[in-house]
Amino acid sequence: MSQSSNRHTQGMLKKYNLHIKKKFGQNYLIDDNIIDKIITTSLADTNTHVIEVGPGLGSMTIKLSPVAKQILAYEIDQDLINPLKTVFSDYPNIKLIHDDILNRDIDNDISVFMDDVERVHVVANLPYYITTPILFKFLEESNKVERLTLMTQYEVAKRLTAKTGTKDYNALSVLMHYKTESVFNFKVPKSVFMPPPNVDSAVISLQIKKTRPKIDEPFFFDFIKEAFRQRRKTLINNLHAAYYIEKDVLRTILKEFNINENTRAEALEVATFITLSEYIRENFF
Repeated sequence: MSQSSNRHTQGMLKKYNLHIKKKFGQNYLIDDNIIDKIITTSLADTNTHVIEVGPGLGSMTIKLSPVAKQILAYEIDQDLINPLKTVFSDYPNIKLIHDDILNRDIDNDISVFMDDVERVHVVANLPYYITTPILFKFLEESNKVERLTLMTQYEVAKRLTAKTGTKDYNALSVLMHYKTESVFNFKVPKSVFMPPPNVDSAVISLQIKKTRPKIDEPFFFDFIKEAFRQRRKTLINNLHAAYYIEKDVLRTILKEFNINENTRAEALEVATFITLSEYIRENFF
């Protein structure tokens, strides 16, 4: 393991008498090889503006600085702000914002703090306790972010990138495939963090799709959730329980779509979910 990020982290903790806070999910990545792999995977270059959520003690931010055009780093922990300002003072393309990312208007921040924007990528080691809200913050509220490279809990990473028919494929998987091109990049052992978390991690990439089918998204999202409500039940049983459509009617609908009546939700591709949900919405609601 390369020691420079390890030394940086140890030095910052000691110099500023900092304490690692579990409430903020602070597990500092101290392996330079993993940091370098994340940056390479992010596809960031000198024409890329980068958003980092939770820079921690700045190990990855510093390494991103010469690669990216500008970096906008959001840190929620008040105790880290002055130490980070000191560290980042030698890197003029890093802008630090002290706030909870969930409270921000991301696209407005991009307009205010970033110059000559061509593309915006998110590169972050997300706090595991709040991964999903942060992810959906970007997916639902930003029109400027085009790619996310995220470190998250291994089990969550598998679900976010799961393929049809696998045990990890669920409603979240369908939603990710609807909104993004999702890729599982590599697993990260708990031993490369300080302190080590209780679980292994993984790095995933989400390339946001520029165009998507024009559908009733709220209904589609609800439909997916209901289709997977009880994984061991068939699609017919779950949809019958959710929407009170007679099972014989559902059998006829599935037959029209060439779907076996014993099919479970995990067997359906995203495109099939889209056409099926739209059909049911148009004919029963």
